[in-house]
Amino acid sequence: MTGRLHDHAAIVTGAASGLGAATARLFAREGARVLIADVQEDRGRRVAEEIGDRALYQYTDVRDEASIEAAVDRAVAEFGRLDCMFANAGIVGAVGPIASALAEEYDFTMAVNLRGPFLCMKHAARVMRPQRSGVILTCSSIAALRGGLGPHVYTAAKAGLIGLTRNVAVELAPVGIRVNCIAPGNMATEMIAGLVTGDPDRVDEMEKAIAAGSPLPGRAGHADDIARAALYLASEDAAFVTGHTLVVDAGLTIGAGQGLPLFHERAPMVREAGRRGIPVD
Repeated sequence: MTGRLHDHAAIVTGAASGLGAATARLFAREGARVLIADVQEDRGRRVAEEIGDRALYQYTDVRDEASIEAAVDRAVAEFGRLDCMFANAGIVGAVGPIASALAEEYDFTMAVNLRGPFLCMKHAARVMRPQRSGVILTCSSIAALRGGLGPHVYTAAKAGLIGLTRNVAVELAPVGIRVNCIAPGNMATEMIAGLVTGDPDRVDEMEKAIAAGSPLPGRAGHADDIARAALYLASEDAAFVTGHTLVVDAGLTIGAGQGLPLFHERAPMVREAGRRGIPVD
């Protein structure tokens, strides 16, 4: 590895599985010490044990401000500082048509997917401001960029997260803190496997299904693809990048995989009233 996060201290929420676990592993391999913050205790402890002495697990419910505050305080106590907060934890949440949506499911989904990152930003900023340095990352979705790609409440939360990321980036830029967002596409992860198959461990099955429909032939999105995006944004490689949403989706949201663009074949240029070619004086 390149050691791009040598001696950095990071918190990754939702790091017991999926994108967060892959990111925690990669951050540690690149030299960071990582606090794995998640409600999945058994899985979270297993990931921390797998990583070794560069990681520790902390039970963290991102809906609860005291829980996030405690995770940040422990990271600072154990590592001496906080260089990166990746507010990655999220759920699919409420599903179904708008006319039968349940307000309590809306509230729970928004609490995890938008309130949680908001609180992560708040408590990361209180530590990073005195340092005058740090990186805050959020995890949105391509559902925030194009209609019909996710459930209603999930989509609303992820779209709100992009706006929140940009606004906080403006506030914190003058004190040297960068704030960026990642928008994953269709990824072969436990969350998607659980949603589609009912079993979060059937990731291999999901990988085949996603690869079959990928704009990049035979290539599914993997958790490591998001981990590498997070590594770039957390490192000095992205030292001049803030307020950005990095889309990692094989080109799905630009229309890749839907055929060649219109007018892709060479022909004389089209002018007014259907005339073609450059006018000859």
